[in-house]
Amino acid sequence: MDLLVIGSSVAFVSYMLASIAIVSRLFHPKGPNIMLVLSLGCIAIIAHTLNNGQYLYHQADINFSLPNVISLVSLVITLSVSTAALKYKVNLLLPVVYGFAGLWQLLMIFIPPIAEIPLSSEKLFLVTHIVLALIAYCVLVIATLYAFQVAYINYKLKSKNLVAVSHLPPLMQVENQLFLILNIGTLCLLLSEFSGFIFLDDFLSKDRAHKTVLSLMALFVYLVIMWGHFKQGWRGHKVLLLTVFATSLLTLSYFGSRFVKEFLL
Repeated sequence: MDLLVIGSSVAFVSYMLASIAIVSRLFHPKGPNIMLVLSLGCIAIIAHTLNNGQYLYHQADINFSLPNVISLVSLVITLSVSTAALKYKVNLLLPVVYGFAGLWQLLMIFIPPIAEIPLSSEKLFLVTHIVLALIAYCVLVIATLYAFQVAYINYKLKSKNLVAVSHLPPLMQVENQLFLILNIGTLCLLLSEFSGFIFLDDFLSKDRAHKTVLSLMALFVYLVIMWGHFKQGWRGHKVLLLTVFATSLLTLSYFGSRFVKEFLL
């Protein structure tokens, strides 16, 4: 059997077992066995990382086809949330990120090979721009997940369902983390946009204009969220809706046209 198939299968099974270990004990009096969850998650992340190295790096080029990029993004998000779980209660986030990463690893087995979209590792400025963009996207997706967690905890507290939040972190702590992560992600996105304008000649070309416009719109919405929170005291559902909207724009910017080109055309 192909090593990539074995690696994807190991990652998928481990991610799913970790998700089940959390969800099955989410409302248990003692909560999930976090060490078991993270041990399974660690096995999955190692297999995922090894697979990604083989998928992405090919001779002197980096193959940035859409499935490979999604796999890389899911790996970074999974690793980040798993690391956060060592210190904070992120029981609502872990099954979401593990579930998505596991299902994508399973899909990677069945997705037919796509013609390579090479990114020469010697193109330093382009690599820098793409790395900043990917970091920004990963961080902002994590922020969006945090926004859902804030909304869930807030809803349960208002309905006086204390059992549902007994194994979740305090609302204010999660809210503070949300806006810290939003700040970091927005800064990375801003730097990515600046690097694109300065170093890429085709940043405003006809083929890339829609991506640039959508990413700038997303950046504007994130900045509005920051302004609204720190100047007007925005929180709760307003922040959640705006964050989901901005992240959707960013997702459409990064992956929309590539999905059409690589899968539909």
